[in-house]
Order: sequence, then structure tokens, then C-alpha cells
Amino acid sequence: MKTLLISACLLGVRCRYDGGSKPQPGVEELAGRYRLIPVCPEVFGGLPVPRTDAQRRGSSVVTRDGR
Repeated sequence: MKTLLISACLLGVRCRYDGGSKPQPGVEELAGRYRLIPVCPEVFGGLPVPRTDAQRRGSSVVTRDGR
């Protein structure tokens, strides 16, 4: 069986910036054909959950509170 890395929040893991998840219809059906490994790059990078949301501004990333 092939292995797929998949964004953890798409599988319902509550790891998004707001502490929620974003399950997507059809993603779980992949488990019938693949071994799914849920990953969250932000959490692996050391960011907390929940956290202040951030947006890219040019080459910078700025949080809602300006940091």
C-alpha cells in the first residue's frame, strides 16, 4: 500500500491557527487506497495551537497584532 502525507487539519485534527480543523469530503476515502500520515507543518515548526492568525505581506509574515 502506498503512503501519502496529508494535512492533518483535512482529516479533522484540530491543529489550525484557531484551534479548529477543516475536514474535507472525500479525503477520508483515500484511507481505503493509501496509508495516510497526517502532518501539520506549522505545529512541526513549533507554532502553538491556537495562535494569532498571520498573513504574508510581500516577503514578510505579519500577525494580526502587527508582529
